[in-house]
Amino acid sequence: MTSIRYDLVDLRLFISIAEAGNLTRGAERVHLSVGAASMRIKNLEEALGTPLFMRRSKGVTLTPAGDSLLTHARRVFRDLERLHGDLQSFSRGLRGRIRVLANTTAITEILPRALGSYLTSHPHVDVELEERLSPEIARSVADGSADIGILAGNIRTDELQVLPYQEDSLVLAVPSRHPLATRTEIDFAEVSALSFVSLQQGSAIHGFMENIVADMGVELDIRIKVAGFGSLCRMVEAGVGVGILPGSVAHRLKQSHDIVVVRLLNPWAVRELKICVQSLEDLPSFGRELVEHLIAQSSQARP
Repeated sequence: MTSIRYDLVDLRLFISIAEAGNLTRGAERVHLSVGAASMRIKNLEEALGTPLFMRRSKGVTLTPAGDSLLTHARRVFRDLERLHGDLQSFSRGLRGRIRVLANTTAITEILPRALGSYLTSHPHVDVELEERLSPEIARSVADGSADIGILAGNIRTDELQVLPYQEDSLVLAVPSRHPLATRTEIDFAEVSALSFVSLQQGSAIHGFMENIVADMGVELDIRIKVAGFGSLCRMVEAGVGVGILPGSVAHRLKQSHDIVVVRLLNPWAVRELKICVQSLEDLPSFGRELVEHLIAQSSQARP
């Protein structure tokens, strides 16, 4: 074991396969052929003297040794990103990369402008942004597969450093001629039997609302699922159903769509967005600067 020389390409490949749960998809992520990836993993396992994956018909899962290696490999790449960040002030040839996971509201309404200005001022930093449900965001930051998370709700973040970010509320969008269009506020229980327009299955808000109605013991009548908030409002405008979306998005889109926004009285509708990291101090310098930039942009946006 003392003579093993760890190859960063092998470690990156190992992480990709572990996260994808599949050799082929993991190899694609790091731009290797399946054959080359398989040989690299085989050589790594032989050097370590222990299997890292359990091969199954539908993919791979980690062995206890693989799980341990994943923790250390992620730490290696976090330390490398810190190294890159600290050296960027000396060398413009280095590039940094930071992975951000966020919920639907943050990705569609908040982050485009904030990340745009950050990336403009940091030309040597790349940001990998993905939408996830809040519980998954917290888990990914905790296990090191994401550097920064933006989430909402009462999610356990005991092991994480959490910073307040923004507040938004989910609202009900109804057609302008709908009987509820005269209401300014309503309890969700009053509308749970109506027909709904919903975001698609993978969206964070769709997953959040699935949990809400499951707790209520009801099942929504979803007439159609759409890819974005603009499409959702067009369907609501056309009378297909009512929809749930963030208030910041709804008030912007009602300027161009014939809809009425009704406030939801339910406590769960108030969504406090938070930024979470394992440790702000342990982020590379450009990661800390991104967090500071997001918070500064949020403060400027408040009335």
